[in-house]
Amino acid sequence: MENMSRSHNVELQAVPESRSENIMTIFKKFCNTIGMTIDDTQITACRRVAKMNEKSKRPRNILETLSSPRLRDTILSLTRRFNKSAKDPSNMLNSSHLGLAASSATRIYVTEHISPQCKFLYAETRKVAKEKKYDFV
Repeated sequence: MENMSRSHNVELQAVPESRSENIMTIFKKFCNTIGMTIDDTQITACRRVAKMNEKSKRPRNILETLSSPRLRDTILSLTRRFNKSAKDPSNMLNSSHLGLAASSATRIYVTEHISPQCKFLYAETRKVAKEKKYDFV
């Protein structure tokens, strides 16, 4: 049930935060950057969510609820394509693509919205994979 309730959601991680930000505008700039036109009617909700680890220096994640899982999958696919097309790792999706003022361009990550338990399991799996020098998880 938790996965089904999150099936319309996409999560943007490490997007710099400011007091006067408009999350809807940031998300639309993100969509334009990856080559997708999105209409206001396709976005059900957008918000910053609380941190899992309060001591973390990373900004709060942006959570977007979309009108369909297919739209979410399209966004994830276009993001992967955008990042793969970047010849230089510094050209992968970052804060400068969204026009966010920061001292340096920070990398932005786009993922499916999964439960905290799944996030923990995935992080532990990546940690073990790194220790064992696996190429893929």
